[in-house]
Amino acid sequence: MIKTDITTRHYQYENNPQAIEQDSFRQIRALTDLSAWSQDQQQVVMRIVHSLGLPDVATQVRFSANATQAGREALANHKAILCDVEMVKQGVTKRMITKEPLCFLNDPRTANLAKQQGETRSMAALNLWQNDLAGSVVLIGNAPTALFRLLEMIEQGAPKPALIIGMPVGFVGAAESKDALWQAHEKLGVECITLLGRMGGSAVTSASCNALLRCNLGEYY
Repeated sequence: MIKTDITTRHYQYENNPQAIEQDSFRQIRALTDLSAWSQDQQQVVMRIVHSLGLPDVATQVRFSANATQAGREALANHKAILCDVEMVKQGVTKRMITKEPLCFLNDPRTANLAKQQGETRSMAALNLWQNDLAGSVVLIGNAPTALFRLLEMIEQGAPKPALIIGMPVGFVGAAESKDALWQAHEKLGVECITLLGRMGGSAVTSASCNALLRCNLGEYY
């Protein structure tokens, strides 16, 4: 049996988690122009940059007029957090919330609905959001079809969430769905945070929500 001495470090690297985080955000501030954003917006933008490792991505972030305020209030009031996929749900920091985020992608009813309606499971899952949608925080980081369906539902009179964080990633429909959200949010009367273009994903979406949760706890970088 081979024994490894974990106290012996053959490489020089930082292993203190607080030091790593602090230095990461120091570098992000140095590399990213945050001057256009409010204090709370800066926290979200830095988390997006941190998740993707790309300072230039800050230029593609969009906030509606009252997005951070609406999101913080909904989270402070323990409103539902609705997620398109399990990876987004798992990315929300549990120590900062009192209720488990909701994701119905793997609910048995979802697969049946998707088959009946001839659509993606991500779209069908939104049928199960109805009872929790009003005043919620919606996190869509994977499925453009879910974001498109949500916009259609709101257009048709579904309850409005307090905030939509829409950052699906990919090549088919991702950029288009986020552009649709940004173009329609004022008409629909919803607040949103989005990342234009193909980039996005589960990690960056949950990180954006975590940034607002941290703001509510007074944890600023």
